[in-house]
Amino acid sequence: MRKVLHFDSPREKYLCDASVVGCFDNRFDTACRKLLKRSGIAQPDPNKIAGGAKALASPEQEFHRTFVLDQIYKSIRLHGTDRVILMLHSDCGAYGGLSGRFQGDSGVETAHYHTELAAATAFLKSAIPGIKVESFILDFEGAWVVEESATAAAQGTTSSIFPDPASTAFARPDR
Repeated sequence: MRKVLHFDSPREKYLCDASVVGCFDNRFDTACRKLLKRSGIAQPDPNKIAGGAKALASPEQEFHRTFVLDQIYKSIRLHGTDRVILMLHSDCGAYGGLSGRFQGDSGVETAHYHTELAAATAFLKSAIPGIKVESFILDFEGAWVVEESATAAAQGTTSSIFPDPASTAFARPDR
């Protein structure tokens, strides 16, 4: 074995600012990192999986939800996490893509993601009482916070009634 890179990693344990559940789609990696920094999250525990918060909202298999929940529990136990950041992004392949499932309609896509984030938030708050949950939608123009009041309002909506993405429930993070 030969050393190919020298790097001094901190040896001490850290307190995690948030467990972050997001997609592994690298197109949104820079936006995700900048958003976390702007949100004051210096020490995240990243959970990068196909579809991100989809695993908590509408998993293809129940073990996907169990796996993500277990990762969050470990973040709480090992690193003192008390906050979860949920992220979804435009044109996500796990949802069938913007041009596929949503037929190129970003408004329909955003509305669906809003409902998904509401379901993921409700699930987490039920599974982990007292946990703080924040939700974001990333698109090709930036990051959008989904306010908790709007997330709660989206619970129980049907496919024909969605919160208006142009409403105050969607606000750009401070720049």
